[in-house]
Amino acid sequence: MEISTLMAFLGAAIILTLMPGPDNLFVLAQSIAQDKKAGIVTSLGLCTGLLVHISAAVLGISAIIYQSTVVFSIVKFAGAAYLLYLAWQSFRAKGDPFTLNQQNTQAYVALYKKGILMNVLNPKVSLFFLALLPQFINPVQGHIALQMFILGIVFLVQALVLFSLISIFAGKVRTFIIGKPAIAKRLNTIQGVLFTFIGIQIALSKQ
Repeated sequence: MEISTLMAFLGAAIILTLMPGPDNLFVLAQSIAQDKKAGIVTSLGLCTGLLVHISAAVLGISAIIYQSTVVFSIVKFAGAAYLLYLAWQSFRAKGDPFTLNQQNTQAYVALYKKGILMNVLNPKVSLFFLALLPQFINPVQGHIALQMFILGIVFLVQALVLFSLISIFAGKVRTFIIGKPAIAKRLNTIQGVLFTFIGIQIALSKQ
């Protein structure tokens, strides 16, 4: 692929990744509620989920989801239900105290899995790739599937970098909040509100 095409795609990818959406809000919520490491691990999970969507776009599965209202709705409402479940857990723990660096290996593995589920159960991501990638494909060069895969990996790498930076920033915000007991006690509630917002956003999404 031409370097100019890759750079144009990268610029578009960065802008789209930084726009407020379920994934970066999810990373922000985990980083503030727990710590920056939790946000980075969540980012790794989300980007692992991106591999599923990239593969779906390359193999044409995204087109099937787009054409089938039933499949789209099933995936969409499963994702929304999962986010609302996480919100319910956060609201239940609203009175629990928070301490820095409280995560262990098992907790990080759970966060990684949450990230994967969060991304895979959002059908809009598959439709996003289905709409975006073809715009940067050059049919003359052939190997359409390979071009789409390369662009998908470029998107994944920049997303991981940006999500990690968001995690680091949010981690600093968390450190400040922990020093304010009145705010710290509400972290679980804030996280629950964010999860609810993301879940509703996914539930109301259209093909």
